[in-house]
Amino acid sequence: MTSRRVFFYVQHLLGIGHLVRASRIAQALQAAGFDVTLVTGGSAVQGFPPAGIRQVQLPVVLASNSGFSALADAEGQPVDAAFEANRRDMLLEAFRQTAPDVVIIEAFPFGRRQMRFELMPLLEAVRQAERKPLLLSSVRDILQENRKAGRDEETIALVNGPFDGLLVHGDARFVRLEETFPRATEFSAKIHYTGLVAPDEPTPATDRFDVVVSAGGGAVGAGLIAAALEAQAMLADGRSWCVITGPNLPAPEFERLSALAPEAVTLVRFRPDLPSLLAGAQLSISQAGYNTVCDLLRARCRPVLVPFAAGGETEQTVRAEKLAALGLAEVVAETDVSGATIAAAARRALDRAPADMPDFSLDGAAGTARVIESLLAQARV
Repeated sequence: MTSRRVFFYVQHLLGIGHLVRASRIAQALQAAGFDVTLVTGGSAVQGFPPAGIRQVQLPVVLASNSGFSALADAEGQPVDAAFEANRRDMLLEAFRQTAPDVVIIEAFPFGRRQMRFELMPLLEAVRQAERKPLLLSSVRDILQENRKAGRDEETIALVNGPFDGLLVHGDARFVRLEETFPRATEFSAKIHYTGLVAPDEPTPATDRFDVVVSAGGGAVGAGLIAAALEAQAMLADGRSWCVITGPNLPAPEFERLSALAPEAVTLVRFRPDLPSLLAGAQLSISQAGYNTVCDLLRARCRPVLVPFAAGGETEQTVRAEKLAALGLAEVVAETDVSGATIAAAARRALDRAPADMPDFSLDGAAGTARVIESLLAQARV
């Protein structure tokens, strides 16, 4: 049988969305008959990658601030040259051991520039490989805007240079890459839209809640969670609430919020079955990250979205505003978050008749496998 080994690199720095999306894609690739090695470099997250996916865990690095401008190790200490060299060597050895037919690098070269110390050597190793693998970049549909001068040129040079293709995990009918990266027209022949990487159709969870509040990884979600608890007290409408703080919420914050939570609120750190919870809920209150929105679209749950915007981040705001324009979401700006604004948005969402769900492609994980199959077939010819 023809070799079909995939070497998939993903580095999550603050939230868990990159790892969740990569895990879903890895599962779909495995189901399509690929032998997948998922290389991860962030903190451990329960259930991701799922059992059955081969994982190489590099020494943990995290963003040391919400602007992603510096890296820290698992203990919060700044990484040094020796740490970087060790990670680089581990990554290159994993690449050599895998001898892949396909290399997928998540986010880079559009993001993860902090990881150039190991990714540029990986690109060189791919170039020098005796049997050169297909090299693909994997990105979400909406990119960070307000990039620094000169970065677009470098990104375009890399996409048009060593990369064989760009996997855009979105539906062009919802948003096209050039809306947030206008110069995407300069490598349009390499763009492949896979569809949105949503979960499979969920079965409602056995413990049903009327309102589900979630804050992604939780590293920056304390304000949203606190405002949601205030909103719950203001609404006082008898609905049951499940509040998911995220696994990365600092322990003191979790303890403080636990003390604030009333009897009608179940407060937990993490639920790997979030899509199933949303399937049985009337309302979701959350940030506007890629995976959360995919979960909401699949579950057809009414959302109140509070897009993460610290450190100049624009991606979640663009996504939330697009959904609001389609009548699919209420939006509260991060700077306006309070119990009162969340409660008002929740009332509007609950009172509004459900909007017709657009026919967006939600099978982006399987779509990614199909695109890679096609690219491999072309490369063989």
